[in-house]
Amino acid sequence: MKVQQTALPGVLILEPKVFADARGFFMESYNKRVFESVAGIGEEFVQDNHSRSVKGTLRGLHYQIRQPQGKLVRAIRGRIWDVAVDLRRSSASLGRWVGVELTEDNKRMLWVPVGFAHGFLVTSDTAEVVYKTTDFYAPEHERAVIWNDPAIGIDWPVDGAPILSAKDARAPLLKDADLFD
Repeated sequence: MKVQQTALPGVLILEPKVFADARGFFMESYNKRVFESVAGIGEEFVQDNHSRSVKGTLRGLHYQIRQPQGKLVRAIRGRIWDVAVDLRRSSASLGRWVGVELTEDNKRMLWVPVGFAHGFLVTSDTAEVVYKTTDFYAPEHERAVIWNDPAIGIDWPVDGAPILSAKDARAPLLKDADLFD
């Protein structure tokens, strides 16, 4: 597995070894020993999630203030612009973001550790996204930051307004959000 550091400490782009031939391909999408030894990711994953969305859908920027979740994200169908935003109050990179294109073809994964908000925009006609989490979903602790907060300044590759859930459309600005200590 190839590991690429991003501009945000702890957020990693992971590229698994892919074995392809005329029949198709094979890859290990997760191997605990490899993730620990190569990427330094030793967290235990407790939940797998799978979403399907249409082009222009933006999901995020989500996080859980208690029972925080690290997330290992990949697109298994289509293309997404995947984003992590640092929400650690004591971090020098508070409010900074990184984005990476995840596609069914490049098979990249993004590791989003605890302390970051996560979101993605679907840039293909449809996309299916799967991600592992290090803690269980806890709706009472779920929080969000608005996708277009000018203080964060994410460069989303979208023409016009994205398709949002009602909850995401009402998300607060970073300055009003609950942050990690």
